[in-house]
Amino acid sequence: MLLTWLARQFSDRDSHRQVWRLAGPIILSNLTVPLLGAVDTAVVGHLPNPAYLGAVAIGALVFSYVYWGFGFLRMGTTGLAAQAWGRDSGTEMRLVFLRGSVIALALGGGLVALQVPIIAMAFSVLDASDAVETSAAAYVAIRIWGAPAALMNYVVLGWFLGLQDARTPLVLQIFINGVNIILDIVFVLGLGWGVEGVAAATLIAEVSGALLGGYLVWRRMRHLGGKSPNFAAVFQAQAFKALVALNADILIRTLCLTTAFAIFTAQGARFGDVVLAANAVLLNFLNFTAYGLDGFAHAAEALVGGAKGRRDRQAFRAAANATFLWGTIIAALTTAVFWLSGVAIVNLLTSIPDVREASYVYLVWPVLMPILSVWCFMLDGVFLGATRSTALRNAMIVSLAGYLAILWPMMMQWGNHGLWAAISAFMILRALTLWVAYPGLLRSVGPADQSGRRSTATASK
Repeated sequence: MLLTWLARQFSDRDSHRQVWRLAGPIILSNLTVPLLGAVDTAVVGHLPNPAYLGAVAIGALVFSYVYWGFGFLRMGTTGLAAQAWGRDSGTEMRLVFLRGSVIALALGGGLVALQVPIIAMAFSVLDASDAVETSAAAYVAIRIWGAPAALMNYVVLGWFLGLQDARTPLVLQIFINGVNIILDIVFVLGLGWGVEGVAAATLIAEVSGALLGGYLVWRRMRHLGGKSPNFAAVFQAQAFKALVALNADILIRTLCLTTAFAIFTAQGARFGDVVLAANAVLLNFLNFTAYGLDGFAHAAEALVGGAKGRRDRQAFRAAANATFLWGTIIAALTTAVFWLSGVAIVNLLTSIPDVREASYVYLVWPVLMPILSVWCFMLDGVFLGATRSTALRNAMIVSLAGYLAILWPMMMQWGNHGLWAAISAFMILRALTLWVAYPGLLRSVGPADQSGRRSTATASK
């Protein structure tokens, strides 16, 4: 029976080709992000004081919370651009980018203007040593100036992905993170700038990436059909109202997600600087998992978004099934790799003996995480591509509530093991709550017998 099911799933070769056409470059580009995090950890992890590792973890957490909160700029842009692409509307594709850019620049400017209260608020809720907090505050004060560029990069990446173009995001991500990694090494190991060097490298890379991304968007827009929208069309009130409603739901969903991981890091700090540093090292495994599986989730966003724009249920279901299947295969392979090489990876990330020993104790959790989390990543991609933001929001709220309900008892019983068990359960809850809503989403996408899809040649343009 299993072999028959697998044969049926692999029979639709066109869907699998389209998934890999998008997912392959996305996986490569996504993996440069945790690679950057690993380099950040490695260059600081070889400094003599474990407080530096904790400072980078805390500082990066602040930006994860802030920037992930504005992740709707990429997610919403991808879904809307994909649907515009499915309708073959060049004018609408331009409008999606321009409206997203207006919001990104306004929000980025607001973050810079409000940096003092943001930093004060962030460190009022984190419980770390004075040495960690002092270095982390310096990190945040430098990196915050890149906020407008960082948020613009979200819009650029989301827009190209919505237009079924995963190669341009690959070029941009390699460029941004390559600049960051090189400057990390120069500033920290070469010039001895420490935590401040890590922040300065990120700032320069984000601004450089935004400039390159803006040029690539301009070049692509010259070849789109339709008319270039005027000022009134970009700022049309009803369109902005709908965009704000979509983004508000995704914002709430993302804030719940970042809150869960912020609580994870903050609670890890209660176990001391060594455990905090060990958790920071092990979170690199989770980052590799997330960004790798997100390749298929992002492919799902683009493909199901295009199918929804055409109201083609058959194409929608084929794209979802193909991304589910490949995501599961890659998750299983990732777990196997982590199982075989986890200790070696830890040793590459830090040379501090106490941090290494603590990391070995809790290594089993990040090893299992790919298998435990694959379904929530895939379902996120499907619902984002379909712009079903209300379902995403509600599912995440329920999942966060369940996580908070089990977190404290697990920590009291098993300490840091309990903390890792709770975050693992949170990932499972995310999948279960979206799976309940999936049949209704599928029924809403066009008539059941529709089969008119774009040809592979057209789809690959």
